[in-house]
Amino acid sequence: MDAVLLLTLGLLAQSLGLSLGVLGLRRPRTLFPWRRAPTLGRVRRAWVIPPISVSENHKRLPYTLVQIKSDKQPLGSVIYSIQGPGVDEEPRGVFSIDKFTGKVFLNAMLDREKTDRFRLRAFALDLGGSTLEEPTDLEIVVVDQNDNRPVFRQEVFTGRVLEGAVPGTYVTRAEATDADDPETDNAALRYSILEQGSPQLFSIDEHTGEIRTVQVGLDREVVAEYNLTLQVADMSGDGLTATASAIITLEDVNDNAPGFTRDEFFMEATEAISGVDVGRLEVEDRDLPGSPNWAAKFTILEGDPDGQFAIRTDPKTNEGVLSVVKPLDYESCDHYDLKVGVQNEVPLQAAAPRPERGQARVSVQVRDVNEAPVFQENPLRTSLAEGAAPGTPVATFSARDPDTEQLQRLSYFKDYDPEDWLQVDGATGWVQTQRVLSPASPFLKDGWYRAIILAHDDASPPCTATGTLSIEILEVNDHAPELSPSSGSLCSEPDRGSGLLLGAMDEDLPPHGAPFHFQLSPRVPELARNWSLSQINMSHAHLRLRHQVQEGLHHLSLLLRDSGQPPQQREQPLNVTVCRCGQDGTCLPGASALRAGAAGISLGALVIMLASIVLLLLLTLPVALVVRFRQQSWDKGLLQGLQDDLRDNILNYDEQGGGEEDQDAYDISQLRHPTELAALTAPLGRPPLRRDAPFGRARPPPPRALPTSPADIADFINDGLEAADSDLSVPPYDTALIYDYEGDGSVAGTLSSILSSLGDEDQDYSCLQHWGPRFARLADLYGPP
Repeated sequence: MDAVLLLTLGLLAQSLGLSLGVLGLRRPRTLFPWRRAPTLGRVRRAWVIPPISVSENHKRLPYTLVQIKSDKQPLGSVIYSIQGPGVDEEPRGVFSIDKFTGKVFLNAMLDREKTDRFRLRAFALDLGGSTLEEPTDLEIVVVDQNDNRPVFRQEVFTGRVLEGAVPGTYVTRAEATDADDPETDNAALRYSILEQGSPQLFSIDEHTGEIRTVQVGLDREVVAEYNLTLQVADMSGDGLTATASAIITLEDVNDNAPGFTRDEFFMEATEAISGVDVGRLEVEDRDLPGSPNWAAKFTILEGDPDGQFAIRTDPKTNEGVLSVVKPLDYESCDHYDLKVGVQNEVPLQAAAPRPERGQARVSVQVRDVNEAPVFQENPLRTSLAEGAAPGTPVATFSARDPDTEQLQRLSYFKDYDPEDWLQVDGATGWVQTQRVLSPASPFLKDGWYRAIILAHDDASPPCTATGTLSIEILEVNDHAPELSPSSGSLCSEPDRGSGLLLGAMDEDLPPHGAPFHFQLSPRVPELARNWSLSQINMSHAHLRLRHQVQEGLHHLSLLLRDSGQPPQQREQPLNVTVCRCGQDGTCLPGASALRAGAAGISLGALVIMLASIVLLLLLTLPVALVVRFRQQSWDKGLLQGLQDDLRDNILNYDEQGGGEEDQDAYDISQLRHPTELAALTAPLGRPPLRRDAPFGRARPPPPRALPTSPADIADFINDGLEAADSDLSVPPYDTALIYDYEGDGSVAGTLSSILSSLGDEDQDYSCLQHWGPRFARLADLYGPP
């Protein structure tokens, strides 16, 4: 117990001695950290040294902290040393020890905010360097001083709160820090508001720094922003201080209704014009400009039953812009009294006062101007029969002048009449035709013709109205139907075949065409005894035999009538060939020859015709032989005679010519057949008869005159086609033709000589020598030696 008591007293004395040493009132005590206490219990190997405290910012340096000592050797025979941060580690040189006495010194000022404690190791060696004691720990604690001011995290704190907020509404929070020891009063912070103006509308919690409202009366229209000066102090408000600012902005609410600046506004508008602004309505609103609480919305309450006015809001000025959306008419109403109301886009706060000028009156005076005439019906649609004669009335396309209080005269004239078909009376607008309109006019679109008429007044300045006149050209039944086909064949036995299908076509448009009515000609009553017509549909009918008739060509006459009003009819010929048919109802082979020449020809006449043909062949045979022998020499002479022509007709390819208009460089006679050229100069005689034609005894039409210029070739061909289509001397298209008629010869000669021999010895190529240098090589190869 004595040892324990002595140890306790020693530690207490050491603690007191160090505290006094800080203040400089006592000398440092000597410690024997390696001394072992004599006890019957467990033996400790070393003393546990309590932490040594030293104040930061100590200025009396060097300062002795403590002295350590070993009792194993006498004084002067022990060497002491220390190691650790502040000695041989960063920060170096803060602590040192006297190696002979064991005194530990503080050599530099300490800063607790950087390092709050140091842990060192102490060693004791003899003079030979041998360890006398086990190393022991030495801990030095830096005692904090209030040497740091508190610091706000921001220089300026911001907050927002709605105007009119109730007391206790949270606004924002101020925060500060202190680098001193938080476990001491050196870091005990307290917040306060140094300045906020009058009245005191905000408070701050001294512990948390929260800023809240404390009373009513926040009005953005009075004060929109508050600046507060905040303070924070350590030592629970009695130490060091720091200041910052807090800016609190009041957010706007719709607590002010808009109102007009005047009770009545006067404006003027021009008639007959829409889409223009008339004037502006000024309003005022104390709420935040540009916000929905400030934006005005205008409504026309009275005075505009037809919706001719509208009010929109100018987003920059918040004014109401009155505009005309429908044209005004001075003659109908020359003055308008409007009642207009205004309110915000968002609802007004319930507690907000009502505006004094929430409504205003707007007086609009209409100004009279000259207006354009107005057509009573535009576009005007009417109809007219096709082929109307000149002077036929069309319509009266008149207009009226809306300016009833101004005496004006209207005049009419055409603006668009592409066919120059119409004539307009300038005073009355009476429209009539001045010539016949062609049905093939390109300006007829789906049967409609369009013209534009203008009506012009004599005011100053004058005005013009545009009217569209649409005329429907009505179809007139002016064409009779045509039979198609105009010829055909039937079986001689009525019970065979399906009959002859007949159709009709009409150039008129419905309803002046089908259904067509087919009828055997009433002028020939005997036709009904042998033939019958049965209607199939609106445009076709069947022709049948009532009983067997003679085979051959029969000429019928049919009466065709359309359904127009009045109907048109035409009696048309029909050539029907009656033939022998097989079981399938088709004409048997050879029957066509009978159809072509047997009808109406007796046996004697047939014998005479055959004898004449044989005699003709015998007479033409000598002539053919003579022509054949002269062919070679004629060919040679022809080539030689054409040599100059061939050369003369070769054109220079560097000459571009005059295009399609230049026709002088070409000889149109080169396009003609040599026989046609000969026909022009040959004496007229009896033309040959064609045995393949149904009317074998009929003469073919005389030859037509050839065109005299290249521009007439198209007309020449078209006339030839039309003549061929209307030629009744040719057989029907569905009859069997005899192709034994090859014409009256060809300048090309016969091709039978190609296979007449196997070699070239019979061919005469001497003419190649006269064809020029280009054929010289061929003349050397094939010509005579």
